[in-house]
Amino acid sequence: MKQIRAGKIMALIAGIILINCKHTPDPIDFVRVEGTKFFLGEEHYCYAGINFWHGAYLGADIISSGRERLVRELDLLKKYGINNLRIMASSEKSPMLMSVYPVFQIKPGSYNEELLQGLDFLLNEMNARKMKAVMVMNNYWQWSGGMAQYVNWATGDSIIDPDLSGNWHGFMIYSAGFYYNQKAKEYYLKYLNHVIRRKNTINHKYYFEDPTIMSWELANEPRPHPQSIQDRKLLSEYYLWIDSAASYIHSLAPYQLVTTGSEGLAGSLHDSSIYFDSHSIRSIDYVTFHLWPKNWGWYKADRKDETLPDVLAKSLVYCIRHFKYAELLNKPTVLEEFGIGRDYERIMPGTSVSVRDTFLNTIYRIIEQNMQDHGPVAGTNVWTWGGEGRSGKPGGEWIADANYTGDPPQEPQGLNSIFDTDTSTLNIISRHSSIIRSISGRYPKKTD
Repeated sequence: MKQIRAGKIMALIAGIILINCKHTPDPIDFVRVEGTKFFLGEEHYCYAGINFWHGAYLGADIISSGRERLVRELDLLKKYGINNLRIMASSEKSPMLMSVYPVFQIKPGSYNEELLQGLDFLLNEMNARKMKAVMVMNNYWQWSGGMAQYVNWATGDSIIDPDLSGNWHGFMIYSAGFYYNQKAKEYYLKYLNHVIRRKNTINHKYYFEDPTIMSWELANEPRPHPQSIQDRKLLSEYYLWIDSAASYIHSLAPYQLVTTGSEGLAGSLHDSSIYFDSHSIRSIDYVTFHLWPKNWGWYKADRKDETLPDVLAKSLVYCIRHFKYAELLNKPTVLEEFGIGRDYERIMPGTSVSVRDTFLNTIYRIIEQNMQDHGPVAGTNVWTWGGEGRSGKPGGEWIADANYTGDPPQEPQGLNSIFDTDTSTLNIISRHSSIIRSISGRYPKKTD
């Protein structure tokens, strides 16, 4: 009851702000959902995007001349047709070894204004280039603190650090404890409220009234409790969290979309009913899925020529399966994470990316064909933008306040990075974005 009352109070406050804010939003300026399509204004909207999780970190000038680099990189992405960025708008200070630092949230209710102003700068620069943002507001995994850190704050129980212990199963059980801890969820809602109601220090728009923000993502790759197959009652709290958090965001940001951030079947215990049920919730506007051939054991970098054909065949099946789920749900779907490392997992710019280019070409053509056939696919966010970032270590080890490459701290810096010098990959992205633009303008909104 306490959470419901708090939600109603915050919704009322948000409504008062919305009425009195200087920049009155016009719903026509925001991306919206109609059936399996996104629309912007009266036109069908689909997009070619990229993951740029560290954009706010560059915007905060955490590294020398970070803002100047960010401006150059946004210009380059615009040149190659990228018009959507999936960014981290959350991170929590954590004792876990491979957790990013600095962070947005130092402790519950204590926020890093410098990093938030970096987010202000990023959003303002994106708006100038007519780019849209997907705002990731939590993380199931350890690299930004995320759910495990919320549980630690709420309970005081020691975190099972998977990078120290190697106990990934124990970590996932610990992280999933977030769904069942009321205090942890309240800390999360408080952070949502703080960011969504924030006024941008540069353009003075409240975040909830800024059309640059296409959607709010509940978390990066949220998963149900690992024992949910054995105990289906565990799922009820998972679904309740999705619905209550999404509904809360809608109460604060009525013109912006909400999605889960799910990997798809791989993040639903490979149970299609879990994936379907978690996205059939009315407060979830569109569907997401991810594609990671190496992580799922399909691809072996030391046997790239031997394993790549299997990767492409399995990826096709995985994508088509998720297209069908979206059709059944009557919602748009986005492939918002997909990638593969540089050949032989080298990390330095100038090394071969032949496998990645073949992989991206194949996936993009699957996506494009579905769009051309009036299917439910609405966008892509390839993983991951590295831009001018370069690893400062021979093995690509993470360094706090490093020269961000787009790879999260637990992975070799440069492994999956798309650098500003990766011309072949950028040309593939450019071709894809050109086709996306032609599709976007092809299907105007139907009128009665």
